[in-house]
Amino acid sequence: MTDDNAGTIEDTPLTEALSTRYLAYALSTITARSLPDVRDGLKPVHRRLLYAMHALKLDPNSGFKKCARVVGDVMGKFHPHGDASIYEALVRLAQDFAARYPLIEGQGNFGNIDGDNAAAMRYTESRLTEVATALLAGIEEDTVDFRPTYDGEDEEPVVLPGAFPNLLANGSAGIAVGMATSIPPHNAGELCAAALHLIADPEATTAALLLHMPGPDFPTGGVLVEESAALVAAYEIGRGGFRVRARWHREELRHGTWQLVVTEIPYQVQKSRLIEQIAELLEQKKLPLLADIRDESTETVRLVLEPRNRAVDAAMLMETLFRATQLEARFPLNMNVLDATRTPVVMGLRPVLRAWLDHRHEVLVRQSRHRLEAALRRLEVLNGYLAVYLNLDAVIRIIREEDEPKRELMREFSLSEIQAEAILNMRLRSLRRLEETEIRREHASLRKQEAKLRALLDDETQRWKTIAADIEATGKRFGGGALGKRRTEIGAAVTAPTAVVEEALTERESVTLVLSQKLWIRVLRGHVSETAELKFKDGDALATMLACETTDRILLFGSNGRAYTLRAADLPRGRGDGQPVRLLIDLPQNDDIVAVHLHRPERPYLVASNTGRGFLVSSDDLLAEKRTGRQVLNLKEGETAVTLVDATGDHVAVIGDNRKLLIFPREQLPQLARGAGVILQKYRDGGLRDARVFSLAEGLSWKLGERTRTETNLHEWLGARGQAGRLPPSGFPRSGTFT
Repeated sequence: MTDDNAGTIEDTPLTEALSTRYLAYALSTITARSLPDVRDGLKPVHRRLLYAMHALKLDPNSGFKKCARVVGDVMGKFHPHGDASIYEALVRLAQDFAARYPLIEGQGNFGNIDGDNAAAMRYTESRLTEVATALLAGIEEDTVDFRPTYDGEDEEPVVLPGAFPNLLANGSAGIAVGMATSIPPHNAGELCAAALHLIADPEATTAALLLHMPGPDFPTGGVLVEESAALVAAYEIGRGGFRVRARWHREELRHGTWQLVVTEIPYQVQKSRLIEQIAELLEQKKLPLLADIRDESTETVRLVLEPRNRAVDAAMLMETLFRATQLEARFPLNMNVLDATRTPVVMGLRPVLRAWLDHRHEVLVRQSRHRLEAALRRLEVLNGYLAVYLNLDAVIRIIREEDEPKRELMREFSLSEIQAEAILNMRLRSLRRLEETEIRREHASLRKQEAKLRALLDDETQRWKTIAADIEATGKRFGGGALGKRRTEIGAAVTAPTAVVEEALTERESVTLVLSQKLWIRVLRGHVSETAELKFKDGDALATMLACETTDRILLFGSNGRAYTLRAADLPRGRGDGQPVRLLIDLPQNDDIVAVHLHRPERPYLVASNTGRGFLVSSDDLLAEKRTGRQVLNLKEGETAVTLVDATGDHVAVIGDNRKLLIFPREQLPQLARGAGVILQKYRDGGLRDARVFSLAEGLSWKLGERTRTETNLHEWLGARGQAGRLPPSGFPRSGTFT
C-alpha cells in the first residue's frame, strides 16, 4: 500500500469481500497445490522437488545427499511452505509400494506398507531415478517455459518436458476446494503402446486404446475384478472406480489340513490395519469360517489364514473376507487435471494421452529450434575460425599492430562481431593444422545437423515419427524387467451369490419366527412348540409361526401381489412384542401379509388372486433385494392376492367362495416370473377362497378342528383348469379353506 492510501477505508459488502477472497483462495489451492498438470503429471511441490534435485546434480549416477539438504533447497528457493509437507512429498515419491515408478531413490528408512513413518530427514538420503531424469530430459534446451520463483530471485519450470507418461503411470490423488482428483497407476509399457496407437490412429476409440492398456497396474499388485464394459465406460468419461482384490493361494499341510496365504493386498491398504480389522471381526464372531490369522511377512507380504476346519471351502472363505474386510478395496477414478491452459477439467483416457502427445510435440519443436539456433551460432564461429586459417599472417599482424583489432578484423575479413570476438579469444595452440582439420569436421557435422533440424521443423509427419520412436524407446526402457512387468492381474469378477456369502457370515442358530395378526414380527431362540404360550399386544394374536435358522431368508407375500425378503438374522429377538413388519419392508397400510415361507432354491409355488387367476413361480423369482419388494402377481384395480402355497405335487385343488371344489393336473399351469396368471376356476359369484397343491396318490388333506382328514377318492372332483367344480366332500371345513 502506498503512503497516499494509508488510512483509507473502503466500504465493501461482506458477501462480496468473502466471495472475492474465497475464490482467490480456491483458485490458488486448485492450481498451485492439489491438481496435477496433465502434461507431466506433477503437482507444484513434486515438480519443484525434482528440479531442485536436478540443480543439485543428484542424478542416478551421482552420490546421495541428505534429504534435509534437498528439503532446505526446495523450501528456500521454490516452495515457501513447511518442511514437513515437502519431506512427506519426497518420501512418497521414493516409496515403491506407493509410487508405481518411483521418481526418487531413497537410502535409509522411508516407511513401509504397514503404515510406519519414514525416519527424520536428517537421517535419510536421496537422489533421482532414471524415470525422473526422463521427465527432466531437455529442460536446459528451452523446451518449457520458466517463471520467477515466489521471491523473484530465481526461476522455476512451469512444467517439465515429460518424456515419461507420468500422470497415468504413477497416478495422482488430491483434494482441492470443491473438487478432487484420483488417478490410479498404470503400466508404462502399456501406456506407450496405447500412445503409439493414438499416433497411428488419431480417431481411436477408448475401447481400442484399452486393448493396449487393459486397466490400472498398482505397485502392490492384486487382482482387478471389474467388468470390461465398466472399464470402458469409466475411461471414456474419466470417472468411475475399480475393485481390487488381494492375491491368494492355498497351501496344503500335513494330514489333509490346509491354509490360505495372501501375498498381495490392495493398493493403499495398510497391512497392519488390515490385520487389526480381521482380528476384530474374529473377536466379534463375524467370520465363522476363519479360525486365525498370522502375519509372516518379511520384505514381501505373507498373511496366513487358518480355516475353522478342513471342510471349509477355500473360495467361500475368501469371499466372506472380501465382503467384510479390506482384502477387497475400491479405488475411485476421477481424472480431474489441469490442462495446458491451467484450467481444471475432467478428461477421459483418450484426451489425457492426446494432451501428453501434444506436449511432447511442442517440446520437440522447441528443442529443435533451440538446437538449430545453437548450431547456427556455432557455425558462425567456425566460419570465422576457417577464415583465420586461410589468412593467419594477416590476422597476427592486425592483432599486433592495430589499436582496435576487433573492428579491423571485422572490416578486413567481413566478419561478424561474434566471429571477431571468438578469433581474439582463440589460443595460440589452436593454430595447429590438426585443429583446423577437427574444426572442418565439426563444421561439416553441424551442416548436416542443421539440414536435419530444418527438415524436421518443416515436416509435421516427420516430427510425429520422431515422437513415436522416442515413445517406443521409452516403452522398451521402462516397460521391461522387474520394474516394468505388470503386477496387477486383470481378472473377472468371480463372486459367490449374495445369499451364500451372507449365510457364511452368519452364525447358524435355530430360531422360531413369530408373526402376529397385526403384523408384528420377531424371532425366538430355538424351535418353539405351537402349543407354547406367546404374549402379544392387547387385541393381537398369533398369525404365523415358522421354525427356521438364522441363516435362512424369509419370503413374505403381500395382498398387493408383491414378494418381500427378510433375513432371519436381521429380525428382532427376545420375548417382547418385536417390530412392525412395515418398518422392515415397504408394505402399504391397506395391504396385508397373506403368506410366509422359507426360501429354498428353485422350489415352486402357486400364486393366485381373489379372481381365481394364478400361475406357478419359482422361489428364486420371489427374492427381492430392496425394501420395496418385487411385483410377482399383476393385479387390476379391486383385485387382491389371496394365497402363495408350496407347489410340490402333481395336482391342484382350488375352492371358491361358492364352496365349489375343483381338482386339475398341475401341468396345466404355466410357470412365470411375473404375470396376471391364467384362470384356475370359473365363478358366477364371489371368487377364489383357497388353493393347495398335493399328490393325488396320497390324497387331499384338510384340517378339521384339531384333527387332519385325508380324502383319497377324488375322481368326482377331477376336471380341467377353468371349470366350475362341485361341492366338496362331506366333512369339509365350513370356513371353506384347507387349513
